[in-house]
Amino acid sequence: MTTLQLDNLKVQINKGSLVSFLANDHEYIHQVGSPGWGKSDDEMFPIIGPTDEAGFKVKTPKGEAILDQHGLLRELDYTCIEATDTRTVFQKTYTANTPVKNSKYPKKSSEEWLSWPYDFRFQKQFNLKQDELEIEFIITGPEGMPFMLGYHPAFKLHGENPVVSTSKQEIPLKDILAVGSRAYEVADCSEIMLKDSKTLRISSQGFENFMLWTEVTNMLCIEPVSFYPYAVEQQNLDKGFRQLINEPARFKVTLSV
Repeated sequence: MTTLQLDNLKVQINKGSLVSFLANDHEYIHQVGSPGWGKSDDEMFPIIGPTDEAGFKVKTPKGEAILDQHGLLRELDYTCIEATDTRTVFQKTYTANTPVKNSKYPKKSSEEWLSWPYDFRFQKQFNLKQDELEIEFIITGPEGMPFMLGYHPAFKLHGENPVVSTSKQEIPLKDILAVGSRAYEVADCSEIMLKDSKTLRISSQGFENFMLWTEVTNMLCIEPVSFYPYAVEQQNLDKGFRQLINEPARFKVTLSV
C-alpha cells in the first residue's frame, strides 16, 4: 500500500489502484466490499465498451485484435517506479501480440485469451496538491497506434439525494440508475460536480466526455472517456479510435475538494 499525505488530504493506492481519498476524514472513494462494484478504480484501454456481440474482435490497421470489455490493460499488473510523500508513478508495459489471460473467462466470457497488435507503455501518475489529487495518464506506443482511454473511478455516496452537475444540466441519481449497464452519456464535457453531503469537482483534460454508471445508491462511477462506446454497434467500435501522433499521449483527471 502506498500512502500520500499533504495537510488535511490523505490518499491510499494499492497496486496502482486508488482505494482511498480522504479530506478532513471524509472518504470520497467507494470501498471494495461495499455493494456496487468489486473495484475502486480502473482504466479502460485500448478500447472502451463491450465486444461480445462482435465475437470479441476489434478492427485495427494491423488486423483484428481479440479484446473483451474495456480492453486488456486491466489484466496487466502495475509496477511502482517512483514514490515520494506526495507523488507516485505506476507503469504497465505490453509487447505486441502477447496472449493475456482473460479474468472474465469462463464465468463471464467465452474468450480465454486477449491480445493487441501493438507495443505500449502506460503510466499512471498520482500527484497530491493543495486541496486536490491529480491523476495523469501517459501512453507511449508506435506512431499511429489506435486507442481509446477511459478512467473508471467509483465514488462513495453519503447523502440521500446526490446530484451530478455540469455547466449544462443537473442529473439526479435516479436518472443514472434508469440507464442501467449502458452508462449515462455526458458528451462534450470536461468538468463535473458531484453534489453529495460534500461537493467534489472532477475535471479532466484530453478525454472530452464522461460516462456515469451505478446500479446501487451508495456508489457512483464518474468516468472520463475519450469515446462513448454505445454510440456505435460493437462491430464498428473502431470508429471511436484516436491515433498516437507525436507521442506520448497525455490525459489528466483532477479531484478537487
